[in-house]
Amino acid sequence: MSIATRWNRVCEEVAQTCIACGRDPREVQVIAVSKTVGEEGVAEAVGAGALNFGENRPDALLPKASAFPQVTWHFIGNVQSRRIPDIVSAASYIHSLYQAHHLEKANEAAAKLQKVQNILLEVNVSGEESKGGVSPQELRQLIELANQLPHLRLCGLMTMAPQGDKHIARACFDDLARLLNEVRPLISVENQPFFNELSMGMSEDWQEAVAAGTTMVRIGRAIFSDDFENDERQA
Repeated sequence: MSIATRWNRVCEEVAQTCIACGRDPREVQVIAVSKTVGEEGVAEAVGAGALNFGENRPDALLPKASAFPQVTWHFIGNVQSRRIPDIVSAASYIHSLYQAHHLEKANEAAAKLQKVQNILLEVNVSGEESKGGVSPQELRQLIELANQLPHLRLCGLMTMAPQGDKHIARACFDDLARLLNEVRPLISVENQPFFNELSMGMSEDWQEAVAAGTTMVRIGRAIFSDDFENDERQA
């Protein structure tokens, strides 16, 4: 099955799930996570209508963003301090910030480029040690810092759910959706109009994320890999 065919199928499934949940399909943005393919794979997805792409390594983000400036690039991977200037130079959105000094460095890099960097704060809702993100209890302090950094635009929250149990995933997504509303009063006046995004849900659990209210799903394997379809049949 081609990338274009898988892309169209995923978009249709997302739309149908939104409707079943009583949501407008336009509320959910599908981010094609292209970390496993090269520029040819990205080109096929772009040709099929994909407008948003996610990468988790700066070395892959930079050349792809340069080759395809007409689409929106999201950085969704682990942030390394020394690579923040590279990430800021290429990404419209950074989903995975959760350390204070990384926020400060991203603000500095954006100021040098005379841009306002869209960011989401990663929250470790599940409490798993293997997951990145700030704890829900520490989120308030990070928001207070983000409010003070003029070259960052705080757009929402991101999380990753534990794999293997969709019920646990749904609980994590519900928790993040509640958290978004709980901290909304803390958001600066400048950021309030933009603080609406929930980045949660991947190939294995995006349906639960849609039901919980996500606005961004990060889907890679279901778009770019035949192996995912084979794994789903065997599950």
